[in-house]
Amino acid sequence: MSEKSEQRLSVQKTYKLYIGGKFPRSESGRVYEVTTKASAADAAGKGKWLANAPLSSRKDARDAVVAARKAFGGWAGATAYNRGQVLYRVAEMLEGRRDQFVREVGEAEGLSKSKAAVVVDAAIDRWVWYAGWTDKIAQVVGGANPVAGPYFNLSTPEPTGVVTVVAPQDSSFLGLVSVIAPVIATGNTAVVIASEKSPLPALSLGEVLATSDLPGGVVNILSGKAAEMGPHLAAHLDVNAIDLTGADAELARDLEIAAADNLKRVLRPRTEDFTESPGTDRMTAFLETKTVWHPTGSLGASGSSY
Repeated sequence: MSEKSEQRLSVQKTYKLYIGGKFPRSESGRVYEVTTKASAADAAGKGKWLANAPLSSRKDARDAVVAARKAFGGWAGATAYNRGQVLYRVAEMLEGRRDQFVREVGEAEGLSKSKAAVVVDAAIDRWVWYAGWTDKIAQVVGGANPVAGPYFNLSTPEPTGVVTVVAPQDSSFLGLVSVIAPVIATGNTAVVIASEKSPLPALSLGEVLATSDLPGGVVNILSGKAAEMGPHLAAHLDVNAIDLTGADAELARDLEIAAADNLKRVLRPRTEDFTESPGTDRMTAFLETKTVWHPTGSLGASGSSY
């Protein structure tokens, strides 16, 4: 038995995209090398090889938008309470694969095992935090408006639609969760461009989402170059909003210009510390407010109103 164990070849993990609840390779067949974060001790200035990640193409990005649009109606139409249950289930699945993510985040960000564990725990807690907000955000940003007249005037938030998210480049997991969770917690669907240099935690997150209760297409994860896919997604007429968090200044400017042509909502990049407690601004960034007027009517012969 021991002799056979010594001769056994390890099974190398093949990382794939996550589109429409499935795991396709890039239609282009392209891949690129992902390495550990280089340290000062690396003589060549290059880290250790980890895996080949799919190099997504324009066609992959279009497929992701189609999947996100198809999933939007069902996800936006689900009750806020149900969305909260689904997000909590994602946190449960992450907790069960905690050791895997500790390893991947440590390799991606050059962290010790203990520091990577802190990051992963914070990311899981972040999922739980947003899960709790799904059925509460409407009470915070919506409500009944006082008007002069016999009318009900009610404002309620509704999801914007399909949101492209350029994930943070340096915070490969906590930052990733911090930009995806608020988008889907409020009923939007997402097309995510993962960190180019550290995409593996994002691609593994796709495996977690697929085995949770999240419907296919609600989150779609692409790895590769934001500069290659971003312009097509920013100009795509079926994308309603774009989060530029992970884009550099030049790319962010170009994508914002492209997004302006079809009046997308744009969340500009800003300096953020993802370890801090989040507010509600990432949820409200991709919500639209719908206001409804309705006559109060009258009660009985006396004509008294509600």
